[in-house]
Amino acid sequence: MTADDSTSIRQMVTFTLNQAGYEVIEAVDGLDAADKLAHTHVDMLLTDLNMPNKNGLELIKWVRSMPQFKFMPIIMLTTEAETEMKQKGKAAGATGWIVKPFKPEQLLAVIKKILR
Repeated sequence: MTADDSTSIRQMVTFTLNQAGYEVIEAVDGLDAADKLAHTHVDMLLTDLNMPNKNGLELIKWVRSMPQFKFMPIIMLTTEAETEMKQKGKAAGATGWIVKPFKPEQLLAVIKKILR
């Protein structure tokens, strides 16, 4: 699943992952992602940090509070690059962090490593 309020980012992530054989569910914000996660099996979550309704940190905390998602990989895909923000993401339960703009091969390398 990819959760991002930017249509172009969601499309780029979906295109990149579809080309590599992955199936992607798109969510327009954290609230939409939480709603879809409650009704769908997902192997991994890519989430933006700054989104309306439920930001990335709030989404990660919600996901980690659900027993079925306790060990699901979660990657923050965001423009935020500060160490302090990365630490907040890790504390919330993020598995990894990719800074936008990203290269498709970088995204795929991280996903392959995490989903092995």
